[in-house]
Amino acid sequence: MKNSNITKHHYFYSVGLSYQKADAEIRGKFSLDALAKTRVLEQAKEEGIESLIVTSTCNRTEIYGFAEHPFQLIKLICENSQGSAEAFQKVGFVYKNQEAINHLFRVGTGLDSQILGDFEIISQIKNSFAESRSLGLINAYLDRLINAVIQASKKIKNETEISSGATSVSFASVQYIIKNVENISNKNILLFGTGKIGRNTCENLVKHTKNEHITLINRTKGKAVELAGKLNLIVKDYSELHLELQKADVVVVATGAQNPTIDKAILNLKKPMLILDLSIPKNVNEDVKQLAGVTLIHMDHLSQMTDDTLERRKQHIPAAEAIIEDIKLEFNIWMNGRKHAPTIHALKAKLTEIKDGELNFQRKKLSDFDEEQAELISNRIIQKITNHFVSHLKDENTSIDASIEFIEKVFQIGKHLPEKTISVIEEKYKITLS
Repeated sequence: MKNSNITKHHYFYSVGLSYQKADAEIRGKFSLDALAKTRVLEQAKEEGIESLIVTSTCNRTEIYGFAEHPFQLIKLICENSQGSAEAFQKVGFVYKNQEAINHLFRVGTGLDSQILGDFEIISQIKNSFAESRSLGLINAYLDRLINAVIQASKKIKNETEISSGATSVSFASVQYIIKNVENISNKNILLFGTGKIGRNTCENLVKHTKNEHITLINRTKGKAVELAGKLNLIVKDYSELHLELQKADVVVVATGAQNPTIDKAILNLKKPMLILDLSIPKNVNEDVKQLAGVTLIHMDHLSQMTDDTLERRKQHIPAAEAIIEDIKLEFNIWMNGRKHAPTIHALKAKLTEIKDGELNFQRKKLSDFDEEQAELISNRIIQKITNHFVSHLKDENTSIDASIEFIEKVFQIGKHLPEKTISVIEEKYKITLS
């Protein structure tokens, strides 16, 4: 299958940027918070884009959807973030049709994750899918595709060991702290931000450091209190952040703020400090490195930490890719059937139109014309002709797009069919024949 467009003028695209070419600073400029993602969807709907989903995590910002031109989707990202089209051109990607499908499968199954086998992204895709559906922005094609990706992700997780072992940004953070801070169990640790990464990091800190001096701060105190209650930790108000920073030996920052909240000015230190910034956009200003004794580590550095666990995971890539190919084949078979169905429907309508014209001519010309017999024979011939075309289009060696174009050209489908027939076909299959 060479193309995957299911409408006459729209193609399926995957556009965006990720950790592979864009560093944390650039990714931060293109990041979309919850409100921005909703704005993207609403704007897409206003601009007539029929189906898409939007994902934005610490590692990537991407749109999967239909458009006449990929810039329509790139524009949505740029206009709702701090990124520019010029910057996107340098680090972004555009995949079309089958390449876009391949990319989405690799992202959703953890093969394209910054840490191989990290399945957190599939949860993000599910959430994005649900939001787009609630706004009526999921067509049958994207519905089937996303569910196929979810199926592949689940099967890979259950049937391979590509996600075995403990390795994630949060776990890598704790490993780094343990290796680089002496007597960590006696140090004061401050965790600022209790989102998904913050919670995971906190749980790993408690589990692996045996530290009883961990303090939590979050802009919404209730979330910090809830986490602290489970782990028996200390909670401080956001207003006390500057005071707690002076006491801390290790600071882990994992907030969703769009601008840095920790910088050189807020730190008044007379001792060494290790700061781990796990936020996208970056939430710790680079100027803190000007202070003596301060070490600033960003999540990109932690993601590059490799160990035996990651090496073991790589051994399971072929098995994961085989699962993807099986499920992708099922999707493509479904998609090809859906793709050629409107053409066959229109072909049959065209042949029926030709038949009706000829029968009318013979009816007037012949006094003993057997209309019932002629109708029966004609319909059988039409069915045999359409069956031959269906068999041809289902052949795996057939170029679907070239064949459909040929059929439409030879039979002038869409140009001379009755308007009522055209409208029925166009409405049923969401295509344009005229």
